[in-house]
Amino acid sequence: MDLIEIKDLECFSHHGLLEEEHALGQKFMVSLKLFLDLRKSGRNDDIHESLDYSEVAHFIHDFMSNKRFQLIEALAENIANELLLHYERLQKVEVCVKKPWAPILLPLDTVSVTVCRGWHPVFLGAGSNIEPKSAYLERAFKELSACTWIRNLQSSEWITTKPYGVKDQDDFLNGVFRMETLYTPEELLEKLHEIEAKEHRERTVHWGPRTLDLDILFYEDWIVQRPDLVIPHPDLCNRDFVLKPMVELAPYWIHPVLKKSMMQLLQEFETK
Repeated sequence: MDLIEIKDLECFSHHGLLEEEHALGQKFMVSLKLFLDLRKSGRNDDIHESLDYSEVAHFIHDFMSNKRFQLIEALAENIANELLLHYERLQKVEVCVKKPWAPILLPLDTVSVTVCRGWHPVFLGAGSNIEPKSAYLERAFKELSACTWIRNLQSSEWITTKPYGVKDQDDFLNGVFRMETLYTPEELLEKLHEIEAKEHRERTVHWGPRTLDLDILFYEDWIVQRPDLVIPHPDLCNRDFVLKPMVELAPYWIHPVLKKSMMQLLQEFETK
């Protein structure tokens, strides 16, 4: 991916753990790597298809002047998030905050913190088999759309399917959401549980009836193995109500473990 780099932007601001740091202020230096597609701006010689690095520098300077943080870790984190939320063209940023002459009572040049943050493509499975099914799913879409840290949300068509696992229950309405997010997988899972809880989701019977079910199917090409979270979803290749919406939204998306596209997995499922 292309990048624009800004090195050692000097900002005088008031961040630190000590009272005198907040009262007197000090110099900080900020370096940025801004990852985005620069092909159009390079071909067309058009600043509107790039980022104005002068504007970005003033944006950071104003942000640091108007905010106060105790930790430079928090300062770097918030700079990264503000940039990603403010500049739509940005896909990823790397932020390095240097603090010269940090007060540790020992000679040093600088202390620095570097963070790398970006938008991650994610696919969610969504389903409901308690009426009004479509209303639960529509409200879930609206809740996700309202999240500042989620963008470019899309929904597949909804399909009606027979229950999976526990057969003695009503049919499901299922689909897939596609989006980009700044949430980590763990943060996203927590957010999904919050949305489910608003719709009175109960986890009393495994694979039982539910007002709303939201599952992380894919988080970029990450592989996550935790007691409470497995990505990619471990059973998605056996579920046509996941594979069909995935093929609708992203037929050539590659399963990072199986190394097969969604179209290939659906074809294999249908020929079993």
